[in-house]
Amino acid sequence: METLLDKMDLPAMVRLLTGAAMFELHGEPAIGLEPLAFSDGPSGVRGPVFSGGRPVALLPNATLIASTWDTRVAHDVGALLAEEAHAQNVHVVLGPTVNLHRTPLGGRLFEAFSEDPLLTGALAVAYVRGLQENGVGACPKHFVANESETDRMSVDSRVAERVLREVYLLPFEMLVADAKPWAIMAAYNDVNGVPATEHGELLDGVLKGEWAFDGLVMSDWFATKSTRAAANGLDLVMPGPAGPWGDALVEAVRAGEVGEDAVRDHVRRLLRLADRVGKSAPGPAVDPADPARREHLRTIAAAGMTVLTGGDVIPFEDTPVLLIGRHALRTVAQGGGSAQVRPPHVVSIADGLRAALGDRLTVLDGVEVRATPEPADPAFVSDPETGAPGIRVTSHQADSSEQASTHQPVPSLLLDLEGGPHDGAASVVLSADLPLTHTGDVEVGVIGTGRWTVRLGDHSHEIALDATDVGLAVLDPPHWTVRLPAAPGSRLVATRRPPDEGAPVGVAALVARPAPADDEDLIAAAAAAATGAARAVVVVGLTPEQEMEAKDKTTLALPGRQDDLVRAVAAAARSTVVVVNAATPMLMPWLDDVDGVLWAGLPGQEGGHAVADVLLGRCEATGRLVTTFPAADGDGPAWSPVPVDGVLDYAEGLGVGYRGWTSDTPLFWFGHGLGWTTWTYHGAEPEGPDALVVTIENTGTRTGREVVQVYLRPDDDPVRLAGWAVADAVAPGERRAVRVTLDPRVLRRWTSGGWGPLDGGRLVVARGLGDVRLDVARPAPADR
Repeated sequence: METLLDKMDLPAMVRLLTGAAMFELHGEPAIGLEPLAFSDGPSGVRGPVFSGGRPVALLPNATLIASTWDTRVAHDVGALLAEEAHAQNVHVVLGPTVNLHRTPLGGRLFEAFSEDPLLTGALAVAYVRGLQENGVGACPKHFVANESETDRMSVDSRVAERVLREVYLLPFEMLVADAKPWAIMAAYNDVNGVPATEHGELLDGVLKGEWAFDGLVMSDWFATKSTRAAANGLDLVMPGPAGPWGDALVEAVRAGEVGEDAVRDHVRRLLRLADRVGKSAPGPAVDPADPARREHLRTIAAAGMTVLTGGDVIPFEDTPVLLIGRHALRTVAQGGGSAQVRPPHVVSIADGLRAALGDRLTVLDGVEVRATPEPADPAFVSDPETGAPGIRVTSHQADSSEQASTHQPVPSLLLDLEGGPHDGAASVVLSADLPLTHTGDVEVGVIGTGRWTVRLGDHSHEIALDATDVGLAVLDPPHWTVRLPAAPGSRLVATRRPPDEGAPVGVAALVARPAPADDEDLIAAAAAAATGAARAVVVVGLTPEQEMEAKDKTTLALPGRQDDLVRAVAAAARSTVVVVNAATPMLMPWLDDVDGVLWAGLPGQEGGHAVADVLLGRCEATGRLVTTFPAADGDGPAWSPVPVDGVLDYAEGLGVGYRGWTSDTPLFWFGHGLGWTTWTYHGAEPEGPDALVVTIENTGTRTGREVVQVYLRPDDDPVRLAGWAVADAVAPGERRAVRVTLDPRVLRRWTSGGWGPLDGGRLVVARGLGDVRLDVARPAPADR
């Protein structure tokens, strides 16, 4: 490798240290270096584009995968993503996200595993191994203390040294020691007053020094704020080709502000990454709708779902079911932001139950759940030229000549018009025909920056939509809608011209749907239909308005009048089960009014089938919660994600998540989950200093799977998860001895002098901290 470095002069080496494009690196023919391609993750491999992309598999989200508490599942997910990456010639997947669920208001929690550092670290290790054993690099993110989205580019996360070491650095430490990731991404935020991309103490001192990390440290996109300070720890600036390095870094080296040895080390790490990913050739095309792949994703989604209440009601027999709710019809399969991919389809909960129950299922729409519109549903629009579901996209050059005309088959995703046949067009026309069968008013409009003209029949509107930066132009684009009368078969045409010079272009979409009914009428209709019904299932949840990159939530309350809908149905039906289609905690003021609650997460492209499998007893929902659910807004050890004077103080210290719940009782504890059978814990015996053997018995009537959780209760510190083990396929009446290994990395204490033992305390064995089964004396220090 040193020979390759010697073949390049300083400008050639520096050129390699800034991306060549949004998701691609420079090659260097002089040394045989081919360009490398990155892709966003972690729930799918979109490919080297910022939005849209080709159809790819959409996996269940990270919290749903984590809820299995199964490292084998996380490893399978990594291997599956590696196949998807190879098919697109992607060398590095930008994931997993290993930041913690510090506050339930965090907007990006859906793509992070849990509130616990040990659980997060263990799952991330398995995920990274699954990727890298198959020749695709992983890039765990975001290093470090990046637990909220508000002011994420500038916030200063203030974290005490012990807390940083024992909690927020722990997942990264586990990754470096146990999985050896080929890259790590530095975060946007500052850490204790220093930008994460410039943090020599953490990047050089801890990561590359103390932990001996030999991979590449790259910036988050547009995160690098300096030349000299960043160049002494960061290896790669993304994206490119512009950035704060380039000629400025060359001059800094020549001026003696940055050592040339540092530049050589950055390039050395880049070449090491290229060598590692270059060992595996691109793979064959992958069909994300392949039956085997669909079944695999369906199984993963079902396994992570969690029965919160109603273990005697869920599952239920294939009796007639009344299904109600907007999330039943438009099931949310993924969160918003850079994690989004374009799936081949999304099986809604209504689709899944209809496939299972046929005419024994009745479906009703529910109340409005969004404040902003969604792009048009392909079931409601058709291409004016071909008649196929979807829309027509036609672009024109400055002289009004046609540049390109394409069919967009899945208009439910925002269109990224850059880099394809419509790139650089002076104007773009989105057009669609409305159904010949539709009568009545419609809601139509557009999403995306630009100067728009929207026409439907005799109605014409001129609108200008702006965004303040490129991130918001893509992640949270502006929108406009209007309610209009429409004759059957009316044609909707929206023409977009570029926004004002210098404004971000972002994405574009067409809005078209039947005008929504009044919420009060929908609630009344649901209650009337539920009167006397033997089985009502109400699906509620969040949307990408709450669970998305770049902004945090302000409340855990369900959006719209979903709570009123649940209460009305529960008061009328003989039995009501609520399915929650969301990745993170929400309030449940109706909990005592319903017979059961199933937490379904963001279940990916096969989600509807997975929900049907669980509700109808075709497989067990084996999930255990990975985040504590507060009973009210403001509860818990950490709440607001909003910095004060630019500072976000991690004042709860070690007491993050369940560790900090000391006085109030949460709605549901971390680790909670009922499954579909019952368990008795007969005893636990230490096996050496760092293991516990727990004897369990399945006392129910179904073969089940149990997650045996062991926590340490130190004498003077918060409780913490010390280990767990999964017991698969335990038959009714069977007793099984389950060995739980206790990870020594949570049985220690950080002091100013380094690591020392965390002595004393007791071990508790639990089915979540709300259901402690055994209390065991911890072996004395002399015995360990």
